[in-house]
Amino acid sequence: MRQKIILREVGLRDGLQIHSTFMPTDDKLAWITAEAATGISEIEVTSYVPPKLIPQFADSEAVTAGALAIPGLTASALVPNLRGAQRGIELGVHKLNFVMSVSRTHNMKNVRRSPEESIADFRAIVDLIRSQPEGRRPVISGGLSTALGCSYEGRVAVSQVIDYAVQLLEAGAQELQVADTVGYADPVQVRNLFKPLLAEVGNVPVAAHFHDTRGTGLANVSAALDCGITMFDASLAGLGGCPFAPGASGNIVMEDLCFMLDSMGLDTGVDLEKLVQVRQFIAAALPTIAMQGALAKAGLPRNYEFAAHRVR
Repeated sequence: MRQKIILREVGLRDGLQIHSTFMPTDDKLAWITAEAATGISEIEVTSYVPPKLIPQFADSEAVTAGALAIPGLTASALVPNLRGAQRGIELGVHKLNFVMSVSRTHNMKNVRRSPEESIADFRAIVDLIRSQPEGRRPVISGGLSTALGCSYEGRVAVSQVIDYAVQLLEAGAQELQVADTVGYADPVQVRNLFKPLLAEVGNVPVAAHFHDTRGTGLANVSAALDCGITMFDASLAGLGGCPFAPGASGNIVMEDLCFMLDSMGLDTGVDLEKLVQVRQFIAAALPTIAMQGALAKAGLPRNYEFAAHRVR
């Protein structure tokens, strides 16, 4: 059996949040529907933040409802605080991705509270979820941004990341998401973090979220694979970046990630050729947006044989 890798699309949230041009709701839903049809099973479809802060998410209710109607798709959303979680529960989203930063400076700029206050918020969110009737309880994921470096503070101590990860788990996190928010990391640094982190958290699912700010994104994925990580975030066409982290350009390109993993013989469950075609929805709706991607530019290698078809 080929190793199964879970890929999670974050372009609808992380990819669009820094762009001032509003992507029409119908186009967002067309993107979500088309990408789900390629085999991507989880999409972070929006963020429950006030529209005055990020106007791109003014249609979060409509986008959530549309995504929830797609069979087999796990629709997740980012939440920075208790109010956002309340909104997600009201709308019935499948998963809440709570975000806090390991870097104190970045956390203050991003969610306007200290890491300790974010942990307290997370505990309140878990209590709220547990108070809901069965069937109305979303999965709660604890996200650690700037876990591999910060534009303001530089390197982040591994012990600090592990400490916050343990606090999130003790508070009730059902999975963790560890993010290189500003594309700071290198493969050695990735191994130095994920090996002790996984040893500490046991069987809890851990996802890695890499940016390609300095061209190390896919190399960092390979290093994380070596550590045992099997869940990765990526963005179609490499869209994205953090509005509160100077120089933090886009996420790793979903299409290029899928190609690399398929080339390595791993099972993503994604139809690569269909995935590349989904880019047209972004290009049509946001013609001025910068789109990245080596696979889209060069195409598949001549006589390429997909992993699922190789003789084993």
